[in-house]
Amino acid sequence: MIYANMTGLPVVGFVFIILGCIILGFIIGFLVARKVISKYLQKNPPVNENMIRAMYRQMGRTPSEKQVREVMRSMEDAKNKK
Repeated sequence: MIYANMTGLPVVGFVFIILGCIILGFIIGFLVARKVISKYLQKNPPVNENMIRAMYRQMGRTPSEKQVREVMRSMEDAKNKK
């Protein structure tokens, strides 16, 4: 049998342990990144009321507060359906 240096494990076993650690690292990294990004987007939503007002102004319209609230409500409803 061929052994890895000073471990007493066969080389094949050593390779499988390394590959297992790499795969486990990818899985844990993915889950942590997904959680962090989810928390960030809840604190800092990508669209807010000021952005909606700016969008209406770019279209040449002056938005009423009711229109802005309707757009925000429809975006929240769409997000909650997922």
